Amino acid sequence: MTLDPPWWRADIHADRRSFLMARSRIMAAIRDWFAGQNFIEVDCGALQVSPGNETHLHAFATSVINPDGSQETRYLHTSPEFACKKLLAAGEKRIFSMVHCFRNRERTPLHAPEFTMLEWYRAGEPYERIIADTLELLRIAARATGNPLVWRGQVSDPLAEPDRLSVAEAFSRYAAIDLLATLMPGGADREALAAQAKAQGIVFAADDSWSDIFSRILVERVEPHLGQGRPTILFEYPAVEAALARMSPRDPRIAERFELYASGIELANGFGELTDPIEQRRRFEADMALKQKIYGERYPIDETFLEALDHMPEASGVALGLDRLIMLATGATRIDQVIWTPFR
Repeated sequence: MTLDPPWWRADIHADRRSFLMARSRIMAAIRDWFAGQNFIEVDCGALQVSPGNETHLHAFATSVINPDGSQETRYLHTSPEFACKKLLAAGEKRIFSMVHCFRNRERTPLHAPEFTMLEWYRAGEPYERIIADTLELLRIAARATGNPLVWRGQVSDPLAEPDRLSVAEAFSRYAAIDLLATLMPGGADREALAAQAKAQGIVFAADDSWSDIFSRILVERVEPHLGQGRPTILFEYPAVEAALARMSPRDPRIAERFELYASGIELANGFGELTDPIEQRRRFEADMALKQKIYGERYPIDETFLEALDHMPEASGVALGLDRLIMLATGATRIDQVIWTPFR
């Protein structure tokens, strides 16, 4: 097997340098915008008790050796979310974090084991405001390069009015599936979704859960259509896919969660934030039980995070993959082209 030449070789660096210069411009412009919005930049520590409790996220573990020689397991964070929400509980109102995050089992043209996440939170403000922020950051990145957002020939104009689709509308439009008919307050009907998916020729395993089938439909039938020509806001995720989002006040079957797509690529994932520690514990425990079943491992729950939720104000927040945004704004084709010192 032939290995790629090292990134530090002068000719390789020269090929990447225009992307990296654009990265610096974009990051500076983003910081300027946040300063103009009265945000404070916070620097969250990477070593955490828990790296996050989503089923399919995989962390890097390490050992902390105490002065007495005892050891404790710690994890490199997969997101600064827990730390940021603790800062909201401490009294901060508008914060953003632009930090390195770490996820194992992720190496593709769009994924790197170490990458830069941009997260920001607004206390006391609705998640519609966060959606508007996210769209503005796309425009900032495009203005910094003078380019539209492009991925493998697919163009998305960040200055155009975005397409706004609920997940149910997207499933109906692109997969001919009535998603809401498979949902109920507090759960979902696996057989109802399976029957519709089978009728549309979607192949899935006999032991696939509702969430497995949902993900397959989303990836195969819906996502290829998103962010084409203009950005897409995909919102109102099913409550069973809520993660750390609160339920919609108008329909208990759906959650205040959105994702932003451009040129067919998912760039951001945002929530009206859940502040109920009892419900959050229930979700974490369910996700970790599923992780144990699938992967034979689980991560601890950060008890101090759940305690902080009880003191956290109503808030909205979003995580945006900064490297991906820079890729699309510069025309890069691989994530390592826009990372100064990529993992090899």
